[in-house]
Amino acid sequence: MSSWVIAMMLGVSIFLGAIGLLAFLWAVKNGQFDDEKKFLNATKFDGEDELNDAIKQERKKEEIKKNYRPE
Repeated sequence: MSSWVIAMMLGVSIFLGAIGLLAFLWAVKNGQFDDEKKFLNATKFDGEDELNDAIKQERKKEEIKKNYRPE
């Protein structure tokens, strides 16, 4: 293999790695990994009945927030 092929492969891999790092940093900055409750509830509500109950609870919370009117 000639040296220009190795240099090209090295350059492309560094470029792609930088793109991946920038995408990861962007996601962290925008809060893409901040949903801790989702992962905790996934282990707590792992059955079908528990998931249906969790959905009902979330809908009730949304209704309360929607109907809440501060005075």
